[in-house]
Amino acid sequence: MKCFVTGASGFIGANLVHELVARGHTVRALLRPGADVRGLEGVEFEPMEGDITDKSEVLARWMEGCDWVFHVAASYALWLPDYRPMYRTNLVGTQKMLKAAATAGVGRFVYTSTVGCIGLPKRGAGGVLVPTDENAPVSEVQMTNHYKRSKWQAEVAAREAAREGVPVVIVNPAAPVGPRDVKPTPTGKVIVDYLNRDMPAFIDTGLNWVHVRDVVIGHILAAEKGRIGERYILGHAEGNWSMQHAFEVLSEITGLPPVRRRVPWQVALAAAHVSEWLSVLDGKPPRAPVAGVRMAKYKMYFNPAKAIHELGMPQTSPRQALADAVEWFRKNGYVRK
Repeated sequence: MKCFVTGASGFIGANLVHELVARGHTVRALLRPGADVRGLEGVEFEPMEGDITDKSEVLARWMEGCDWVFHVAASYALWLPDYRPMYRTNLVGTQKMLKAAATAGVGRFVYTSTVGCIGLPKRGAGGVLVPTDENAPVSEVQMTNHYKRSKWQAEVAAREAAREGVPVVIVNPAAPVGPRDVKPTPTGKVIVDYLNRDMPAFIDTGLNWVHVRDVVIGHILAAEKGRIGERYILGHAEGNWSMQHAFEVLSEITGLPPVRRRVPWQVALAAAHVSEWLSVLDGKPPRAPVAGVRMAKYKMYFNPAKAIHELGMPQTSPRQALADAVEWFRKNGYVRK
């Protein structure tokens, strides 16, 4: 298949390009001017310089002849001095991509959303936290920060386009970890900070940890088998781990001591407010944004059964995902000697 990929220089995007090419597909990748393409080293693709906020007519010309479109590009930040560019990228850019895909007549349009748009887990019998799936009730009111709200609005636009005949399939990645996390992502930075002993304490939160390779294979399977208009959580069935457990596994992998000090959520929130106040004065991003601390109040546990059963999404162990991330960060100079 001939594929068009946005966000190809990002963590998921770069791994997706590598996996597509390894499977014999050809890739046309949209890259912003000056994009950091280190994650794309060693893979052959056709680069296109531009932006998803360009005119939809231009985007449609770039998509001509493509069978599959993977719209991975997004603005991901939990603090910005001005959030208008985030909405322009995440919402307006997605709207333009959908319009362009309809014009170009592509066979499948896979939109990369986030589990932040899925309802949060609730306590079941005995107070046990029950991971949620794609059917969990949720609305825009529950999108408590600009990133989640902009992605929610973009997902609504994708569902509307599907109803209007655009062959859209939505995927909602959990917390991917693994190689080629160039920036790194916030989840990857947790690992880097741990390796550099810059993680003195943690908040009692939890994530659904999943190997980035499984996530990108999930994207490809969504193009092959996904039902139009449906969304699929791309996570691991056994990957709902607390942050404490993740640090214990990292300790087993690396031989470094685990992080044992737990910061009360209220203390972390107060520190985040101070950090953001200082950011207003000096313009530097806060080390712990308020939005991130608020999200950490809840364990982000999800049930990926739909993607596993309908798509056949692979289930590499989260331990292997962390080990591969550690190896990549060490080999690529992210860890101080």
